[in-house]
Amino acid sequence: MPVVMNRDIAVIFFSAVTLAVAACGGSGDATDDVPPQPSAATGATRVAGTGTALTATPRPESGTLGPAQIARPAILSYAVPAGTRPHDVAPAADGGVWYTAQATGKLGRLDPETGETREFPLGPGSSPHGVIVGPDGAAWVTDSGQNAIVRFDPATEAVSVFPLPANAPRANLNTAVFDRDGILWFTGQAGYYGRLDPATGKVEAWAAPRGSGPYGITATPQGRVFYASLAGSHIAEIDTRSGAAAVIEPPTPRQGARRVWSDSRGNIWVSEWNAGQVARYEPATGTWKEWRLPGARPQAYAVYVDADDLVWLSDFGANTIVSFDPATEGFTEYQLSGPNSAVRQILGRPGEIWGAESGLDKVIVVRTE
Repeated sequence: MPVVMNRDIAVIFFSAVTLAVAACGGSGDATDDVPPQPSAATGATRVAGTGTALTATPRPESGTLGPAQIARPAILSYAVPAGTRPHDVAPAADGGVWYTAQATGKLGRLDPETGETREFPLGPGSSPHGVIVGPDGAAWVTDSGQNAIVRFDPATEAVSVFPLPANAPRANLNTAVFDRDGILWFTGQAGYYGRLDPATGKVEAWAAPRGSGPYGITATPQGRVFYASLAGSHIAEIDTRSGAAAVIEPPTPRQGARRVWSDSRGNIWVSEWNAGQVARYEPATGTWKEWRLPGARPQAYAVYVDADDLVWLSDFGANTIVSFDPATEGFTEYQLSGPNSAVRQILGRPGEIWGAESGLDKVIVVRTE
């Protein structure tokens, strides 16, 4: 029987400061077919509870970067089981939200309407990092502990494990994305990237051209796939036919490209961790543009581009969520619910921007409509 626990839903009104900021100026061989290995998804944990309303103090205006406008969008904060350390989130079509419980080896599901969460074990040694929703409606997880891609079927609660091939041991799996043909592409921070064909179960992996570092990954509407290398301080485009990766150098050296996301035009947005910047690469012209985030010591971690091409980032330096409007080149900051929130990934759906406060065991959403 599921274990029932109490939890809190916190409604938080964050102050937002809008700031006008000027712009700063290898391949490998295919590996063997690996069929999925089903494993039991038993012992799901159910967590339920009531809500508590909180109000945050408005953040004072900053006079250093231009005029500020104070806004108060509603943000919901959902507590998940203590010690979960949620890492990535993925909104589902039915209104639920998946999250990876990295510290406990489980996949979690939040029902935003009730605040209830359920968690499902993924297998022995599991340490899930990323989660996305596939074209089939299933949750697909990059599991560094199992060195495998894991599929969770929400209808049957069945778990299928797709191990990486022998040429990618201990890949330190990070992030995944589906391209427009339904192929899943993934990164491994130990120096790998690869793909999984869900129709056949075949997994292929390649050594990254500059070794360790592959982290975020994105697919454009035009069908191109790019990843970011944190340790390598570059992005790379993967040839989706051959699997070869071509390195693309950002203009700022040692900038720490961490995550990437495509906008509707196929431009690639990059969170630059070391430089505290957000960058845009235009594949059509090969040109770059970079903007430094507000604050004294910004550290840009997550990046996501919504349906309106507004860019969202998390800033570890200021402990904020930041939105950036490319049209006005203005930033808007949203203070998070507590110190060391550690929002490591952002993903959204119309009217909602979701993330996880890994340091506080919470899942959060910014309501934009």
